[in-house]
Amino acid sequence: MSLSLNDLLKAIKEARQRAKKRNFRQTFELIVSFEGLNLKDPSSRINEVLTLPNPLTVKEAKVCVIAEGDLALKAKGAKADLVLGKADVQKCQADKKYAKKIAKAYDFFLAQADLMPVIGRTLGPFLGPRGKMPSPVTLGTDLVSVISKLRNSVRLKIRNNPVVQCKIGVEDMKDEEVAENAKAVLDFLKEKIRHPARIKSVYVKLTMGPPVEVSPTRARGG
Repeated sequence: MSLSLNDLLKAIKEARQRAKKRNFRQTFELIVSFEGLNLKDPSSRINEVLTLPNPLTVKEAKVCVIAEGDLALKAKGAKADLVLGKADVQKCQADKKYAKKIAKAYDFFLAQADLMPVIGRTLGPFLGPRGKMPSPVTLGTDLVSVISKLRNSVRLKIRNNPVVQCKIGVEDMKDEEVAENAKAVLDFLKEKIRHPARIKSVYVKLTMGPPVEVSPTRARGG
């Protein structure tokens, strides 16, 4: 399926029109389903992070950094949403409710490289199934840049179902910006999903609105 920026823009405008006004900022979501995808083959499953061309401005992704000492101070200075130390992570082994809360509340995790083994034993069982295992960082990492980039990124996952669902904007963004984000996601997925699998359908919707299918423009004549 080949979809143009105009195809996406048309569907986004319709999704906006069909959604009722709510007393909170709704999120635009993109839903992409595939056919011919063999999920028994590990190479068909993806867990990728994509930085969107247009910042989401609100509902930014939340970033948790797990670190000690100077790196923890650096993470706080970089305005990470949460900074956990080794003792906090070890608490997750005994307090599963606490561990689940952290795994659910934060979108991306960064961790001091030498803490990765203890994270794997404690918080890992809660992050792994969600595809959120931390990326290692060191004192030399530009945390301000990394965290800023992650806040405007989305995680694209295919695990048990041949479907990718992700946010592509919020309702106070311009339709053109949301469409550009959607196109970036689709272009990225086309590179990752190999033949013979292909995109079966694409929908866009606002949080509380109905899904609107994105249809390719039909060429005139024959």
